[in-house]
Amino acid sequence: MTVLDVLCVGETMAVITPAKAEPLREAQECLLGFGGAESNVAAHLAEFGYRAGWASRLGGDPFGDRIAEGLAARGVDVSRVIRDKTCPTGVYFKDPDLGRGARVLYYRAGSAASRMSPEDARVWFLEQTGWIHTSGINAALSRSCSELTEQLLTEAGTTGYKVSFDVNYRPALWSVDVAGPRLLELASLAAVVFVGLDEAETLWGCGTADDVSALLPGPRHLVIKDSATEAVEFMREAGQEEQVFRVPAYRVDVVEPVGAGDAFAAGFLAGLLRGDAPVDRLALGHSLAAWTLGTRADFRAGHGTKPRMYAPDAVHAATS
Repeated sequence: MTVLDVLCVGETMAVITPAKAEPLREAQECLLGFGGAESNVAAHLAEFGYRAGWASRLGGDPFGDRIAEGLAARGVDVSRVIRDKTCPTGVYFKDPDLGRGARVLYYRAGSAASRMSPEDARVWFLEQTGWIHTSGINAALSRSCSELTEQLLTEAGTTGYKVSFDVNYRPALWSVDVAGPRLLELASLAAVVFVGLDEAETLWGCGTADDVSALLPGPRHLVIKDSATEAVEFMREAGQEEQVFRVPAYRVDVVEPVGAGDAFAAGFLAGLLRGDAPVDRLALGHSLAAWTLGTRADFRAGHGTKPRMYAPDAVHAATS
């Protein structure tokens, strides 16, 4: 089994979208692709040159074949993927809402990925990766997926890897009453946490980045994305005073926001893994997100190790 720099764990689904920018009800032709938060991160990291893998379950169907082969073609290691012939690969449709992005229609109930469980981790050779990335989407798929997510987080200290966790709240999957406390519990266990300020307000009633920091004092790197305003990192080093770094959001013409959060996480992680300064890894996250905002696809290939850099208004750091 290949030793990996990062292993991303979560569901990836087939994506069907109109070939033209028109509503599904009017479309005569559609395109077949695939997308998933964690596999998007893996694909971006692979383009940066990291040994990135993706672990999950796929159905034994053509959709599963398309996903496995497509990710492998992007340089992602898929050797840990389990093919489950008893369940289908999940599918979602994008219904373009011109001028306002897209409405997403999910058909994932009973998918192969929803059957992931702690037992699967035993064949993923977790000791052969330095980092695991997952998200709140994975925790919402089923009880066994939630248990798996908690196991990945709690076993990090004994197995030797570190974990990044993107809150990624999806209202279609679970209610705020259920998701709020569970996502807070999981996020508190991770070394790196990504959360949108809008998510934090919905889930936990936080109005500012400082509110989120007070609620989540545990993660070594807490990254809060305030949409088009800024991204903030709270960095906590043992025995040192907490440091706060802020990078304003970049100005970019948005084609579609889907996938931008995954790109930001991948850019930040790429910078963190190679030892970039906090403001530089935040800037790299912004830049990769801006790159992705310019397409209707969840993943935009071609950035390599030097994505197009969009100039922010300013960059500064502060100590609190």
